[in-house]
Amino acid sequence: MASPTLLTPTSKPTPLSPLKPKFTTTITSSSSTPTTTTTNTAATSFQPRRREFLSLATTILSPAWLFPMTPAALAASDEEYVKESEEVINRVRNTINMDKTDPNVASAVAELRETSNYWVAKYRREKSLLGRASFRDIYSALNAVSGHYISFGPTAPIPAKRKARILEEVNTAEKALLRGR
Repeated sequence: MASPTLLTPTSKPTPLSPLKPKFTTTITSSSSTPTTTTTNTAATSFQPRRREFLSLATTILSPAWLFPMTPAALAASDEEYVKESEEVINRVRNTINMDKTDPNVASAVAELRETSNYWVAKYRREKSLLGRASFRDIYSALNAVSGHYISFGPTAPIPAKRKARILEEVNTAEKALLRGR
């Protein structure tokens, strides 16, 4: 005997169950008047999806909508860039020229790292500064200095060849700043 779930030539195909309608009407009759009740099953079974909710909430609450920024608000002034770049240059020079036996080397390196992280985070996203020679040279010097101290520790002296290259980049960056580049 064949199983009723298998399709065989002798079995009759059963129709698929009908889709549930969105609206159901129920008629109840009491002793005097019939009442009709309509319920919307789609509305009662609707549950908002998390992804849709989060994308809607992100769109509504995005900072661009809450705090519209103009390009002038993002761009730092040229005088501010020059002033902060000179501070970074002086801090790089002072830190790499410190004697290796100086007890303040570790704190000076930590301050340099904090200053360089701030400078890079602030000016890296400025499109107007990316093409400047001063930006390129300062960024390269900061990358070399922080890479050395991250790899070898804050008390490790910088090798003479690397130190000469960093000081040369810092000097060319300072000259470029003076020329407005």
